[in-house]
Amino acid sequence: MATLFPTEKSDPELVPYRAGLFFGFFNALVWQIAIGTPMVLFAERLGASSLQVGMAYSFVFLQTPLLVFATALLPRFGFKRMAMGGWAARSVFLAIPLYLAILAPDIGRPWMISAFIGSVFFFSFFRTVGASAMTPWFFGLLPSKVRGRFFANDQMLSGISGVGTLVACASLFAFMPIYTALLIQYGIAVIGSVLSYGALDRLPDIAKPTTISLASVLRDTPRHILKPSPFRHYLWLAAWYAGTITSIPPFSAYFLKVDVHLSSGRIMLFEVLRFIGVIVGAWLLRRRIDHTGAKPFFLLSLLLYALVAVFWWLYLRGLMGGGAVLFGIYFVVGLGAVCWNVANLNYLPKVVPSAERPLYISIHAAVTAFLGGCAPIIWGLFLKETNADGSPGINATVFEWFFVCLLVSFSILSMLVARLKEDNKTSVEPLIMGNALLRPFRAASYMVNLIDLPGAARGREKPANSPGE
Repeated sequence: MATLFPTEKSDPELVPYRAGLFFGFFNALVWQIAIGTPMVLFAERLGASSLQVGMAYSFVFLQTPLLVFATALLPRFGFKRMAMGGWAARSVFLAIPLYLAILAPDIGRPWMISAFIGSVFFFSFFRTVGASAMTPWFFGLLPSKVRGRFFANDQMLSGISGVGTLVACASLFAFMPIYTALLIQYGIAVIGSVLSYGALDRLPDIAKPTTISLASVLRDTPRHILKPSPFRHYLWLAAWYAGTITSIPPFSAYFLKVDVHLSSGRIMLFEVLRFIGVIVGAWLLRRRIDHTGAKPFFLLSLLLYALVAVFWWLYLRGLMGGGAVLFGIYFVVGLGAVCWNVANLNYLPKVVPSAERPLYISIHAAVTAFLGGCAPIIWGLFLKETNADGSPGINATVFEWFFVCLLVSFSILSMLVARLKEDNKTSVEPLIMGNALLRPFRAASYMVNLIDLPGAARGREKPANSPGE
C-alpha cells in the first residue's frame, strides 16, 4: 500500500499528486454502485422492464459526445471548478435512490421507476460534464516523468476499490433484506462521492485554456469519420465491437434475477469474477502486447466473447447449468474485454496522425461509446416481456437468439479484424488513460482531450503546485 499511496520515502516525486490517487480509489466506490450492476438490480426490484434497464445502463455511453461540447465551458470555469462542479452535481442525484430504498415498496409504482431512471440520467449527465475537465486537468498538472507511475497506481487502486465494493455489495445482498442492502450501498456511494470530491479539492488548479478547437472539431469530425483511411476502417470495426458487447452485462444480470431467480448476492459474486477477469487479463497481457502487436489480442477477445455466446446459449437451452458455468462465463467476459482494451490502447495511436491525436481519440471514443450505448436500448425492445402475473420479465427465446446473433457477429468481425494492417516496426507511445484497463466499459469517456494546454504546461512549472499549498 505504501507503493500504491506514495510517501516521501517511497516516491517523493509523486507525493504532491497523491490526492489524485485517493480520488480514483474513492470514486470507484461510486460508479460501481451508481451505474453498475447494483443499479440494474435496483431497477429490477422496482419493476423496471428490460427496455428501461437498457436505457439506464446506456445513459453513460450515449452522453459521451457531450464531452466534446462541454469543453467549450472550460475557458470560463477552468479545469478544477468544472470537474468539481460536475462531481458535486452528480452526487445530488444519489439522494433519489436513497429515498426509494427507504420507502422499500414491494413493487415500485410507475413514478418510482421514472424517478430512478431519471436519477441515473442526470447522474451520468453531470458526471460527463465533470469528466470533460478531468483528463486534461490531470495531464496538465502531472509532470511527464511521473505521469506513467500515477496512472499505473490509479489503475491498481481503482481495481482494488472496485473489487472490494463488489464483494461488499454481494455480502450485503446475501445477509440483509434487499432494500436495506441497497440503502447501505447507496450510502457507501454517497460517502465515496464526498471523499472523492474532497480529494479533488486538495489538488491545485492549472491555467485555464485560452483556445479550444471546438469549431475545427465540428468541421473536421465528419471528414475523419467518412474519409477512407486506416483510422476510419478501424473506427467502424471498433464501433461494431462496442455495439455487440455492451448489452451483455445488464441483460445477463437482469435475466438471472427475473427468470432464474438467483439472489442479488449471487449475481454480485458473478460481477466480482468479471472484474477479476479484467485484472488478471491486464496483468498477463500488458507486458506481452509490445512484442506480439495488437491484432492477436483483438482476435483473442473476439474468440473469448464467441465462447461466452456459445456457453450462454447452451445454458439457456438447459444443456449446461450450474453456478460454476456462470462464474466461468463472467470471468471470460472480463478477460475478453481487457484483451480488446489493451490492444486498442496500443493500436489506435498507430492509425492516427500524431499532430491530431486528441481529436481522433475523441472521435473514436464518442462514436464507439454512443453506438455501444444504443445497443442495450434496441435489444431491450425485443427482450421485453410481461409475465403471467403482470411483472416484467425477459423473453427467453429472444434471449437465445440474442446470443446466436452475437456469435454470428463475432465470427464476421473476426474475419474483418484479421485483415487489419498493423505496423509493428514503428514504435508509438501507447495511450495511458487512467483506469482504462480496469474499467473497460467506461474508460472511453475519459479518452477525450480536445484542449490545447500550453498555458497549463506553463502553470505546472510554477512553484505553487502541491495539493497542500
